[in-house]
Amino acid sequence: MNIIPVILSGGSGTRLWPLSREHYPKQLLKLFGEYSMLQTTALRLNGLILMDGETLLPPILVGGEEYRFLLAEQMRQIGIENFPLILEPCGRNTAPALTLAALAAQVDDPDAIMVVMPADHIIQDEPTFRSAVRQGLELADTDKLVTFGIQPTTPETGYGYIRLGQRVNNQAFQVAQFVEKPNQATAEQYLASGDFLWNGGIFAIKASVWLNKIQQCRSDIAASTLRAFNHRTQDNDFIRPDPHHFIACSAESIDYAVIEKLASAQSDSCDVVVVPLAANWSDVGAWNALWEIGEKDPQGNVLMGDVIAVDTHDTLMLSTKRLVTCVGLSNMIIVETPDAILVADKAHIQKIKEVVLQIKAAGRTETNAHRKINRPWGWYDCIDDGDRFQVKRIMVNPGASLSLQRHHHRAEHWVVVRGTARVTRGEEVFLVSENQSTFIPLGTIHRLENPGKLTLEMIEVQSGAYLSEDDIVRYQDNYGRNE
Repeated sequence: MNIIPVILSGGSGTRLWPLSREHYPKQLLKLFGEYSMLQTTALRLNGLILMDGETLLPPILVGGEEYRFLLAEQMRQIGIENFPLILEPCGRNTAPALTLAALAAQVDDPDAIMVVMPADHIIQDEPTFRSAVRQGLELADTDKLVTFGIQPTTPETGYGYIRLGQRVNNQAFQVAQFVEKPNQATAEQYLASGDFLWNGGIFAIKASVWLNKIQQCRSDIAASTLRAFNHRTQDNDFIRPDPHHFIACSAESIDYAVIEKLASAQSDSCDVVVVPLAANWSDVGAWNALWEIGEKDPQGNVLMGDVIAVDTHDTLMLSTKRLVTCVGLSNMIIVETPDAILVADKAHIQKIKEVVLQIKAAGRTETNAHRKINRPWGWYDCIDDGDRFQVKRIMVNPGASLSLQRHHHRAEHWVVVRGTARVTRGEEVFLVSENQSTFIPLGTIHRLENPGKLTLEMIEVQSGAYLSEDDIVRYQDNYGRNE
């Protein structure tokens, strides 16, 4: 039996703004431990007990086209390379995403069992999670569609629920019903009854079984996704489904498209079963959720980064760059980033969406990206700017290079702080070492490369009438970018 982790990494929510941005969503953040949520998810099945004849294969990752280099780099950082990375041309929810993954899995093994996990969840008790997955695999191997229901701890109104049916074995139940997000009174009844679990969006199912079920329940999604996959292209380890066919696909979740239909129609056949999971799970849907699961000091504060709290209680303080201090506060959320700071009462944190909308309405960019911008070759950080100038700190990975390019409206001064740069400037190619500099005149074709084994660090001073990033004409690029 082949077991394949399938990681669904779509979405660009801003409920964790200002740390989460549209171009840097929450699954890429390090909110709990040394790894990002994506990395933690990719490593979550390591240590799974394998039976004779079983193999845990590299994961299949499904994510958005615009995050491709970030996704690939984060996986490379934890030693996962040469894995299927399927890039959705646009968001179409989880049913089409899982169908793409199943089509990729069945190329080598139609009966491979997919363990489907969202990339943006935190599970603190991973041994318990792997034990539940072990039970789910046995059921999935008998062609069951297995969902893992989260044992509820509070009357949560923000989650869908699963009502337990008849017991299938010592670990699993038939799914009697999927229930939409309830009101407070109903959620309290669900919790008190002990007959309901939260729907966490985690599944185990054979690739062949999923493809059969999506065809049975939503033949339109099955057909559109198959056409998109069959007309796929592949470059730089990226699998790109055909945009024309994929855009035509209906947007639908796994639950709505398949599982709820099967659960409502099943009788003794028990096609859909649920394994209860009590593993300290959280989808970190808002800042107060991070406070709830975080390690607290004696005053109930969760303190992350360079922070000092005096006479402060039950507060989340997170700093990424500067010292943040609080005096005499309680039940607050304070999040600092280089270009934006959030201060909010925990009781009103849901209104963060109104803040995001106002920032967008004002034409500002703080909801789109961080000041530090990741690129496939490294990153840059705009550390100062003014009228007709901009200063960037640039880090280039060993062996990496920027595109061969030119600018119509700006000149650039480069100062090497650490490492050695290979510079192409017109017809010249030369090296620039530490504490040396060079100048790129306006309109000159140029390229920056790091030929060494150490990270190249530079300061770039731009000057000109127009300094935006769209003033780039690319002539050659190692990463397939054309803009």
